[in-house]
Amino acid sequence: MEILRALPAAARLPLRVYRFLFPVAFTLMLPGFLARMLRRGNWRHQFGQRFGIYSAQDRERLKSGGWTWIHSVSVGEILMGIGLARTLQAARPGLKILISTTTSTGYAVAREQIAKGGGGLELIYYPMDATPLVRRALDLIQPGQLVMVDKELWPNMVSECYRRAIPVSIVNARLSPKSERGFLKWRRWVSPFFEMVERVCVQEPGDVERWLALGARADALHCTGSLKFDFAVSEPARASEFRALLGRIGVHEGRPILLAGSTFPGEESVMGRTGIALRKWMPELFLIVVPRHVERTPEVEADLRALGLHPVRRTALPDLPPGSPRPDVLIVNTTGELRDWYALATVCFIGKSLLATGGQNPAEPVLAGRPVVFGPHMENFDALVRQFLEVEGAVQVPDEASLIPAIEALLVDPARREALVARARSVLEAHRGANARTAELLLARER
Repeated sequence: MEILRALPAAARLPLRVYRFLFPVAFTLMLPGFLARMLRRGNWRHQFGQRFGIYSAQDRERLKSGGWTWIHSVSVGEILMGIGLARTLQAARPGLKILISTTTSTGYAVAREQIAKGGGGLELIYYPMDATPLVRRALDLIQPGQLVMVDKELWPNMVSECYRRAIPVSIVNARLSPKSERGFLKWRRWVSPFFEMVERVCVQEPGDVERWLALGARADALHCTGSLKFDFAVSEPARASEFRALLGRIGVHEGRPILLAGSTFPGEESVMGRTGIALRKWMPELFLIVVPRHVERTPEVEADLRALGLHPVRRTALPDLPPGSPRPDVLIVNTTGELRDWYALATVCFIGKSLLATGGQNPAEPVLAGRPVVFGPHMENFDALVRQFLEVEGAVQVPDEASLIPAIEALLVDPARREALVARARSVLEAHRGANARTAELLLARER
């Protein structure tokens, strides 16, 4: 609590309130955290690290201190964090970088990506945000700085780092409308923690005022562009591999593909009905569905079969026996592959935009050269979507009924698809070099 005494009196509540709030908040969060671990599986792996308990081997590899610690949560954020880590190491050879995540799925993706890149990064689970656990982790790791990707802000970790003079940065900083409303509602409680952050790298110039309103310092704010849009520019590495997998079920190059990416409950059925309707005049159309959460695969499969469709899971493709019935839907029940599947699509639908709210990233298919269609709820990418629509670089529909004609118009018109992608890519050019700009700011602290 020492740090709270250093803050302006107007920006904080009495210390006794915080002393009461933190344990209560932790207690309320714990059941949900444990429930998510059980639901996603593999929770026993490195279980102690989540409580700041490390094996002798972990202690040996981490005890040297001086780490640049990059924390990410979801798969997309992990890819961004590792991309940023590689940029930092290229600019500063020998820089020690520690990657952390909170989920077993994220850990598996991070481990795979680190191995593909030739190693050079260490990986752990992020500790739960309780002061004793945070202190135990910091005592061992002794980071030179902590970098949180996207929208992470853990109050106990932030305040403990501030107390120890460890700079904290938020990169690719993003605020969904829902998060912003929540923070503003409780501004008096949360603004001290935003004030402790040394550096906030926002994606759009218009984001600066929003972070200032939450309590971030003006000198901490920098507009660097989006790491996600910059990192995704590289060619899809596994597109040819996935094309061969599709060939095993008769989906050869040239066959039209409708791909629904990062779908939420109910949207798979919508896409199934849409595919059935479109096949009345384009019978060769193939549907690929990529659920946002792979643990929903049985539910997704049941929903599609209820429509009379014949789905197959992506994990079954390599071992599919010759002569097996030809499926008409592929369910991608793996993580970290969506960007490469996008490259095979003819038209892409963006999930969490029709029946759920917030939307998923519309830039990844654009960078793969594919046109995008999404529903009315793209709040999480509001600024980018507005720019896409202003230049006619994407198609937005209000409901399921409008989805069929919108997709049909794109499927029959290759020239329109190409023009749509070209205009959307022109919007993304502003984000090119975001990794380099962000790395430069972070390395300035290391000098």
